[in-house]
Amino acid sequence: MPKTASKKKTPVTASPERRRELLDTAAEVFAAQGYNATTVRKIADAAGMLAGSLYYHFDSKESMLDEILSTFLTELWEGYDAVLAAGLGPRETIEALVTESFREIDRHRAAVAIYQKESRHLTDQPRFHYLIDSQQKFEKAWLGTLERGVEAGTFRADLDIRLTYRFVRDTVWVAASWYRPGGQHSPEEIARQYLSMVLDGIAVRT
Repeated sequence: MPKTASKKKTPVTASPERRRELLDTAAEVFAAQGYNATTVRKIADAAGMLAGSLYYHFDSKESMLDEILSTFLTELWEGYDAVLAAGLGPRETIEALVTESFREIDRHRAAVAIYQKESRHLTDQPRFHYLIDSQQKFEKAWLGTLERGVEAGTFRADLDIRLTYRFVRDTVWVAASWYRPGGQHSPEEIARQYLSMVLDGIAVRT
């Protein structure tokens, strides 16, 4: 069946800088107000432009959210894949993954906040099914590293792997709710402080 022609204006190519600026604005609005409560008009108001003008750049708020989340996840996995391919020991891998996570929060704080709040509902939409794949890949990477650490004697033998994974995952990513780029501590410094608390609790005592 042929598709019905859209009544919306065909998006035009914006400069990379302007596109990034508009997406950053949209991400902040989505993070603060929630995806369902956010309208194109609200995003346009925050960007200082008319709602109709925003349609020259994006065909819908869904398209904006898709680009925000896919950009964040693409960068996240570039960093994670590099860590996982580096042949590090279990503890060093955890340290590197946590550090990379805080760097991503620094780069994409609003996108992380959106992902935390909205991903469960977004995965019901075919356009966002890639979020499920990312979640499964994320879980496999962390659980596999923790299991490898227990087998190697780096982490305690009585460690509940899945509970530890959930604790580490949630306590890292919740930082998006309070972290602000350019603050007193760099993402690397926050990661070091975080790791000193977490790993002293799961590393084998000598």
